Amino acid sequence: MSSRTRLEDLASIAGVSIATVSRALNNSPAVNDETKRRVWKIAREHNYHFRPSMPALLSGASATIAIVIPTPSARQSRVSDPFFQELIGGIAEAARSSDCDLLISHLAPESQDDLDSLMTANRADGVIFFGQNLLHDRFNRLAETENRFVVWGAELPNQKYCSIGSDNVRGGTRAASHLLNLGRRRIAFLGDMAAPEVQQRYQGYVEAHRRAGVAVDPALAVPAQFEISYAEAAVDSLLGRGLQFDGIFAAGDLIALGAIRSLLKAHRKVPEDVAVVGYDNIQLSAYTRPSLTTVSQDMGQAGRLLVSKLLSAGETGPLRSERLPTELIVRESCSIL
Repeated sequence: MSSRTRLEDLASIAGVSIATVSRALNNSPAVNDETKRRVWKIAREHNYHFRPSMPALLSGASATIAIVIPTPSARQSRVSDPFFQELIGGIAEAARSSDCDLLISHLAPESQDDLDSLMTANRADGVIFFGQNLLHDRFNRLAETENRFVVWGAELPNQKYCSIGSDNVRGGTRAASHLLNLGRRRIAFLGDMAAPEVQQRYQGYVEAHRRAGVAVDPALAVPAQFEISYAEAAVDSLLGRGLQFDGIFAAGDLIALGAIRSLLKAHRKVPEDVAVVGYDNIQLSAYTRPSLTTVSQDMGQAGRLLVSKLLSAGETGPLRSERLPTELIVRESCSIL
């Protein structure tokens, strides 16, 4: 059916009256939610332009993109996390270049029905989810009927949906290899394994040790969420247990900064006593003292990929996941022994 679909066409496909279709498209309380979602889905499938729950925009934007930030399992302060602020900035720049409006949604889908309803009832033409959290299987099911979404996160086995993210394994390997090449042999890993990205960065950490012929000590892998206070407590715990370590690979820059705070409080010098590498290259990492060695992800490229994937949905077949390259940025928190 062409893009000039009429109300009569939608009514015929949905098996309801033209008046019901009109009310559904205008989100009238006179139509039940199940019927609304069915009509909205049919309208989208047949290129009938509408914005449920939202009056016509005055901006003249060609499309609207929503960012949905699910309830976190690893990053506890999602919106305030500097990494996500920079990622939102990259998406915003890409959206502006493509003449798109950008919305940030605070909806938190907790079930398959929530996720399905969010996609059919949201105001946007496409949705970017930040992170898989516990939604990987639900995203797979959603992808069977819906292609207007893309996920910032890891690429996982048997994945049916499109995700954009860095090559976490390679980035983790580079970070740990740098520490090993500096002669560090007792390297702690700090991160929350509940996040798939962190699991992959840990895989890189293990791979770097394997290549260097250095045994991994499981006691040096410590859970730490993406907040300075959690990381500080994690390193306090390492020190309190008397474990010896001369390097730290932190799964995120905030974790690395918390680790450095703990080390300095304990009168451990960075990098002389303990060398530290982070991940993300948030802007703050270049201005701390010592400045932070870290793995960089290109947020501008990330934003362009996420937006372009959504805008091409339905035109090029199934959306293909892509990995961003990573780069090790060496600063003061590492030095040669």
